[in-house]
Amino acid sequence: MLRKTIMLLALGLLLAPFAHAQTVDELLAKFYDASGGLAKMKAVNTVRVTGTITLGPGMESPFTLERKRPGMRRMEFTFQGMTGIQAFDGTRTWSVMPFMGKKDPEVGSEEDNKNALDDADFDGALVDYKSKGHTIELAGKVPVEGADAYKLKVTKKSGTIEYYYLDAETYLLVKNEGKRKVNGTEMEGETTFSDYKEVDGLMQPFSMESGAKDMPQKRKLTFTKIETNVPLDDARFAVPAGATGGSAPAAAATDSSKAAPTAGDVKAAAATDTTKKDAKASTTKSSGKKKKG
Repeated sequence: MLRKTIMLLALGLLLAPFAHAQTVDELLAKFYDASGGLAKMKAVNTVRVTGTITLGPGMESPFTLERKRPGMRRMEFTFQGMTGIQAFDGTRTWSVMPFMGKKDPEVGSEEDNKNALDDADFDGALVDYKSKGHTIELAGKVPVEGADAYKLKVTKKSGTIEYYYLDAETYLLVKNEGKRKVNGTEMEGETTFSDYKEVDGLMQPFSMESGAKDMPQKRKLTFTKIETNVPLDDARFAVPAGATGGSAPAAAATDSSKAAPTAGDVKAAAATDTTKKDAKASTTKSSGKKKKG
């Protein structure tokens, strides 16, 4: 009897880690709760973020990012006295890039539209993922910025694969990785999030760093203010009359766009040397490192 009891106890100890292993849905439930709750997340219909983008040593650009359900986005950024605009009306992208000598609005390419549509989920891919046709797998626990994080593999309905990392202690999103085509070339990028603070009952990151994966040089965005449910007219996102270029519109977005800037939310202009007239636009895809603020 004693021998049998010892064997059962040993078996129980061996199986304990598996019995307490968290499922994807359990992890996501903790993520929703840590973020402020699903009800509050879904109650956000618009968001406005203001802050600065660090373009290089001593080079900063102020920006304003606005988003509105179901999938509209507009970002303005100023550098050397010129203001650029990158926007998405839910169907087509458009931009004004005076840094590149393009002072009039231009409609984006089919590739730009596709990338924007893939990022147009207002609540993010981790919310209501099953009804959106996505699948999520737990890919283990890995270190992110010196702390353990749960790695989630997200396969979207479109076939796009992204990786989201939830801090093992706070369950907030700390990092996002993904691939996308930019000017016909597939690029792999990563975004980390940190400096989380509560805004209207929701935990929001006030710092982001993004760039090519495994490369030391990253673009940093620091948020000074995040406002939710601010009045935003649809006209702010609409393609201006007379806009040139582009291609046939992509299918309209059916999902809602993210309520907070995560992977893929912020498109920033990377400035060149002050003697040059050009600047290159760069798209970020998200997620990042966080601690409750």
